[in-house]
Amino acid sequence: MKFSELAEIFQTIEQESSRTKITVLLADALRQATSQEASAIAYFSLGELQPVYLGTQFNFAEKSMLKVLAHLTGQSQQDLKAQAHSLSDLGAAVAQHNWRNAATRADDAEPLFRQRGIESIGTASQNDNALTVHQVDMQLKKFLSITGTGSQDIKEKFLEEFLRELDPISAKYIVRIILGKLRLGFSDMTLLDAFSWMEMGDKSIRSTLEDAYNISADIGLIIKTLKEDGLEGIKKMNITTGIPIRPAAAERLASPDAIVKKLGDCVAQPKLDGFRLQVHINKTAAHPKIHFFSRNLQEMSEMFPELRHAVLDLDVQELVAEGEAIAFDAQTGGFLPFQETVKRKRKHQVELFAQDYPLKLYLFDILYLNGKSLLDKGHEERRAALIHVLDTEKIKKHEVIYPIQEVKIKDADTLEHYFEENISLGLEGLVVKRTDAVYQPGKRNFNWIKLKRTEQSGGIQDTLDCVILGYYLGRGKRASFGIGAFLVGIYNEATDTFQTVAKIGTGLTDQEWRNQKKQCDQIKIEKRPANVGCAQELYPDVWVSPEIVCLVRADEITRSPLHTAGALDKESGFALRFPRIMGYRPDKSALQATTVKELEHLYKLQFKK
Repeated sequence: MKFSELAEIFQTIEQESSRTKITVLLADALRQATSQEASAIAYFSLGELQPVYLGTQFNFAEKSMLKVLAHLTGQSQQDLKAQAHSLSDLGAAVAQHNWRNAATRADDAEPLFRQRGIESIGTASQNDNALTVHQVDMQLKKFLSITGTGSQDIKEKFLEEFLRELDPISAKYIVRIILGKLRLGFSDMTLLDAFSWMEMGDKSIRSTLEDAYNISADIGLIIKTLKEDGLEGIKKMNITTGIPIRPAAAERLASPDAIVKKLGDCVAQPKLDGFRLQVHINKTAAHPKIHFFSRNLQEMSEMFPELRHAVLDLDVQELVAEGEAIAFDAQTGGFLPFQETVKRKRKHQVELFAQDYPLKLYLFDILYLNGKSLLDKGHEERRAALIHVLDTEKIKKHEVIYPIQEVKIKDADTLEHYFEENISLGLEGLVVKRTDAVYQPGKRNFNWIKLKRTEQSGGIQDTLDCVILGYYLGRGKRASFGIGAFLVGIYNEATDTFQTVAKIGTGLTDQEWRNQKKQCDQIKIEKRPANVGCAQELYPDVWVSPEIVCLVRADEITRSPLHTAGALDKESGFALRFPRIMGYRPDKSALQATTVKELEHLYKLQFKK
């Protein structure tokens, strides 16, 4: 499949607002592709070259891209920059030009490539637009691999040679992928729909595909398996160490009494305010492999050397377990707040911050052990396996890894007492679990229920995780900030869209407003994304890609004729009354924000309270 064909499909998708039409367009592209190409297309469509949990960091600045494109097109950097400003980005700007004879190649490019052992694309064919999806994938991976002294100059020359072999529309999307600004307006959930459409012509196997993706969160591997082995191959997919499992999530109820009525006999575990980590261990090869994945499935393996050192002493061959890593004060032993723990999320000065903010890892579940999945085992059986794994002298000696405390609950009074005990220790609250519950990856249900601090005033008992969708220009004092309020939404799982729930203008200091604008401007986009539902009356002055998750507190949830969260044909959407921002959740992806289903449940709880 030619990449130019894929670029035309991306161009059509970019102009399309219908979720079904986007799904069908993707399905058509995947149907034409080989299994290898389909895998690359799945990654490309999310702006990646590899699984999202590994990420794709090109480390190529917009300033360097401007230099490359100016030489490629024969335009001045100033003119290109002005075009990019009016058209929304450099990708859109470069699509306006044709460079086949616009500028000369750099004479020193080939010798530089040969010194580094890099093979340039050369002339792909006598015909225009000849590069295939596979060739483009290989070239981008070569570009990604260029590092070391003098790499910036080599990257610039390599990219220019590469772009020369592409038509303007294809170049548009390559530029956006490299700069991290593709944003076609859909997520991996829409891709799963497209996989089903490709295979069946409808969504009939979507749930089966999602089950496989939940235990093996590599979207490229899912489509490759489907293309090569069909639905039977998908059904046989199992846990693989090194590929994260999409985490299970907890529901909410208003009180200990409501929880005990819902679950009957259950167990309660402290809810720690740290990093949720998924630990993968594989000692079956000569060199052990250790992986730590965050809540949003990002690879964090190099960030926690003390945890890595400790888990190596676990007496297992293979293991996947979940826990909460939390920073503590080495002097008092007390836990530090999340804002302190989050400082450990870094790629540089890791050892230094490990000394300043040491971690303890409290494991609360085990999902895979020595080649066998434990997902279909009840909580009590998984808990016994976890305790057995951790009950060794080596692990106790490290004083780093522990099983989370667990208390059996038979009545509401016991749960209330245990809850108050944990709150008095400064913890968030409890997670209460069914004793016979299997582990359901990627699902939010009443197998687990959160019980957190309540405020006596107001109807909402907890903060909400909302996604910033855009901002409004400031007035008065905030005119100098360039931002006066922002629009937030929540996630609708049924439609794979973000729907508005509040316009927020309070909760930030002057400097925080300035910082917020700077952060938003890095991901601003020209128009409303296809996966954002918003009434025209609420359109912000600047749209941003739905990526930033913030903590929002509000007095209550109300019905609104304007906001789209949960709106139906004959029913208004939900809105937040007196919303204010309380902080951010960099450990969460936008798809892990509060859902419409959750908000509807919280809305009903207000009346029960």
